[in-house]
Amino acid sequence: MSFVRDFFAPTTPNNVPLSRVGSAQQDLPHDDSTEPGPSTTSAPTQTIPNSSVPLYDEDEEDFNARAVPRRSSDKSRLYPPSARDATSSVCSTATSTPVPSRAPSPPPFYYSGTSSCSSDSESEPDSPLLGPTRRRQSWREGERPRWWSLPFGSGSSSVNLAEPWRRRRQWRDMKGLVRTCKRIFRRMVRHPFFPRTPVTILLSLLLFAIFGVSLTFLLIYILNPDKEPLPWRGYCTLPQRSAGPPSLSLSPTALLQTPIPTNFTPTTFPSSDLDSYAPAGVFVGVFSVDTAVERRMLVRSTWASHVRSREGAGEGDGGLGTSRTIVRFILAQPRKDWERRLKLEMEIYKDIVILPVPERMNDGKTHAFFSWAANHSWVPPIYSDTFETVPTNFTYLNDTNAAPALAMHDPIQARLDQSTNAHPRPWVRPDFVVKADDDSFIMLAELEAHLRVELYKDPLPPPSLAYMQKQQFPRAESDAQDDAEQTVAADEVDHNPTSTAYLTRPPPMFAAAPSALDLPMSADPLVFWGYLVKNRFMAGELYALSYALVDWIGNDPLVKTMTRGAEDKQTSKWIRAHPRAQQVRWSSERCWIYDHPRAGTVYSHGFLFPSEVSRVQEAVRRDLEHLAQQMSKNEVSGTTYASAPGQYVPPPEKWAHSSVAKFHARYSPPVPDLNLDHSVEALVEGSDMSMLHDDGSLTPESAWKYREGRRRRYQGKRVGGTIVVHFIKKNMWFLETAAALLQGDEVTPLEHALEDSRERGREKSKPTEDVDAEAPLSVADGEVERRAGLGNDQEPGQMRTDLDGWTMVRRARGTQGSNNIQHTISHLH
Repeated sequence: MSFVRDFFAPTTPNNVPLSRVGSAQQDLPHDDSTEPGPSTTSAPTQTIPNSSVPLYDEDEEDFNARAVPRRSSDKSRLYPPSARDATSSVCSTATSTPVPSRAPSPPPFYYSGTSSCSSDSESEPDSPLLGPTRRRQSWREGERPRWWSLPFGSGSSSVNLAEPWRRRRQWRDMKGLVRTCKRIFRRMVRHPFFPRTPVTILLSLLLFAIFGVSLTFLLIYILNPDKEPLPWRGYCTLPQRSAGPPSLSLSPTALLQTPIPTNFTPTTFPSSDLDSYAPAGVFVGVFSVDTAVERRMLVRSTWASHVRSREGAGEGDGGLGTSRTIVRFILAQPRKDWERRLKLEMEIYKDIVILPVPERMNDGKTHAFFSWAANHSWVPPIYSDTFETVPTNFTYLNDTNAAPALAMHDPIQARLDQSTNAHPRPWVRPDFVVKADDDSFIMLAELEAHLRVELYKDPLPPPSLAYMQKQQFPRAESDAQDDAEQTVAADEVDHNPTSTAYLTRPPPMFAAAPSALDLPMSADPLVFWGYLVKNRFMAGELYALSYALVDWIGNDPLVKTMTRGAEDKQTSKWIRAHPRAQQVRWSSERCWIYDHPRAGTVYSHGFLFPSEVSRVQEAVRRDLEHLAQQMSKNEVSGTTYASAPGQYVPPPEKWAHSSVAKFHARYSPPVPDLNLDHSVEALVEGSDMSMLHDDGSLTPESAWKYREGRRRRYQGKRVGGTIVVHFIKKNMWFLETAAALLQGDEVTPLEHALEDSRERGREKSKPTEDVDAEAPLSVADGEVERRAGLGNDQEPGQMRTDLDGWTMVRRARGTQGSNNIQHTISHLH
């Protein structure tokens, strides 16, 4: 760039151009005694003022590079000297020199590194005429070394040769980047629209802040996979999935498919023979951190030990069902400040397990827990011999260990065994190992009942040899049509509640080898139970693995290389990699596992009870019948084409409706200023308190009087309700959940009054056979209301009907304007 600058720079009067003068002979010192010839007089040397050379400027260099070149009159700068001018020297400043009378003797030929100038001042490198001296690099310097110049046999030497080149290039690139940023910033500042006053600066900062917040929310919305509420009402009505691993080609939102099912019966839980099976051994590991002391105390005092959590609703079973259910807190290595506190907590409560891994959820803690559980998890044995069905052929039944020190929330049967027997019975391996989060509220009796049913189910049959060969060897192009037909058939079987076969394709990288068919049949159950998210993996708030799967996870070398990542998704990948992946039963429960009503997520709705689910199922069945009729009418009229079997149909939007929670909206009470009992009742799905309005059509006191008792909500059964409430991020939410699921009257005062009225009516109807047993109830309506505390200030118009053996009270409040509504109170005895 210096050459270009000198080339295009205009000549100034102060600069004196160099001339072609003298011969090479004159470069040597002249002496009259040794060098003959006529005397010559040298021209006076013109002195040049000490003009300073301008310093190098990057902007000036760029400007000069873009400048229009000017033609120079000095041809000596454009063309090399000719042969006749070979004797000229650039060191002399004389304009002309007389030609000698005869040719001088030739100088001796030798090479010297010194300058040919005759004076020290002329050879000075700091001469003002020369400008700043810059060493011109050779064309070889600065280039990457070629392969022929690299030394062989020493890797370190070649790296050392290339390292300076890399460093120079990186430094040059960085300088160029900094220079470019400076130029851009300089141009921005000089722009007329750049803010310069305080007001414009503040407005600009405000606009930038709004843009940043908007961009953040946009990215959150784009990256969030849950954009619409889930149809939880359909989950509670349609049969749940219980088959092999779901196909990866299955739609994440697949729920309904053609033909629309209309003649099915919603499954009821539990079955009548549940208590005839021996209870399952369940080891619940609650993941926690060292600082969550308050949350661990809440767990210990609520669902881990409460009688209604361990025994169920109603009179319960005396804790016999959860006599083999153990709860322990799983922690990683604590920080130094918390080591002593955790040691004291472990000494007092004896329910903490510390794993030898750092505290990072998605960095191997889940795998470390299952590896520990495969060797060190134990549960109490079966203490009662009154069960009709007891497991006898499991391979892990003979593994025993001495009874450990008990925690305060361990089963009462184990405590009695250790307090009454000098040698307590040894503990055995669990049937299921459960991983749970500490923001989950678990009803232990419900969890054990569902796992007990899965324990005694028949195992899935192994895949056929033809199916395994199809998975291993690709077929020709002519079989593409057969592949499509089999894929549709696989999806149909996968969603058919009456089929136990599994025909979906496993992932190619985890496809089982054909030699797996030669393995001996195992009697141990292979069960993966939880909430199936998007038909891909079990949600991480709670999922259960049978002990055979836990033992395999803790010892398989392939699984040990797959420990990093989202822990719930990684666990599903482990199960797909099992040698018998096609025989692992993926059992999903998406009705009784949900998020807290205040969470506002797609999984949120009010606290759910069996009575409300029965009403939901009836409404969904009516919707299915209406949808099937509408589709058939459209096909007959020709407005739409006939849907092929197995085609997925979007569920109705009202299946996602909740009377309590609103998706992506913060929860607010139906009316302000509710007391404590009323505010908890307002969180119950479908309750009268959750549907209050400010118009005064129904007051909180009336809604509280007409509420359902626990016996009514559980329909007289011990289990069958909520299993897990997740996403409890605040302790207040935790206590609300405990109050809604563990507290409450078994029978309300109104239900007591109705039962007494019915009993008196039956006694009066015994002498007369022709009188209906329900008739006396209408006579005693005033007495029922008086005993229920309703008083005489209630409006008339009550009407009693009988629905499936239950009495339903309907009140017509008002007959004019917008207050004309018909309010269904509850199902009563």
